[in-house]
Amino acid sequence: MKVTFKKGLPGLEEYNDYEIKEIEGGEEFKLLQCNEKEELGLVIISPFQIEKEYEIKITDEVIKNLSITSPEDVLVYSTVTLNSDPKKITVNLRAPILINVHTGLAEQLITENEKYKIKHPIFKG
Repeated sequence: MKVTFKKGLPGLEEYNDYEIKEIEGGEEFKLLQCNEKEELGLVIISPFQIEKEYEIKITDEVIKNLSITSPEDVLVYSTVTLNSDPKKITVNLRAPILINVHTGLAEQLITENEKYKIKHPIFKG
């Protein structure tokens, strides 16, 4: 799936053109691959895989920016920080990536909800 970030991602504003790719052997994980810089890619996962009751408020501005007309239009992903120690692999639940499934328009939303952490452990224990 092709994805376009009109404003880029925070810290990567100069890159707008991405593609979501499957990761072999990691069904719930995907790769958000930059088409403008081959070595730039982010591992992503649905936050609902981590927190079943995950909730975010999408502002009117984001709804307009992404041309969202219904909740079914939106895919939600969170970025994953990898580590050689699986217990230290984390997911950023504070700043989800929202994607309009029809247009491919995307934006990273920085939420104010302190319930969600920037470095939430994926594997407990």
